[in-house]
Amino acid sequence: MPDPISLASSDSIRPVAVPLIDSLDTSKGDSSESGAFGAMFAEAVARVNAYQDNAGTAVSRFLTGEDEEVHKVAMMAQQADLSFDLFLQVKNKVVQAYQEVMRMQL
Repeated sequence: MPDPISLASSDSIRPVAVPLIDSLDTSKGDSSESGAFGAMFAEAVARVNAYQDNAGTAVSRFLTGEDEEVHKVAMMAQQADLSFDLFLQVKNKVVQAYQEVMRMQL
């Protein structure tokens, strides 16, 4: 008979730290600089890529039998998926806004 599933203890549950987006702070410089949007976009891509890498590492560690808990792996995979979905939606809104501006008549 298989072992029963044990409940997660409160010691094994830790809150997930969500980094704040501080790149929108205008005190760092003039927001009309040509590199400001590019730097913010590069930072967002790097952050999404880091979430994807962390999730991939956690999954591979779990599959190889290393000390990785299944709920942590699931949460990291979900975080990576949500961050990519959010990034994709923001990208779509930016493209849509750009297209609207280009359609304006001067």
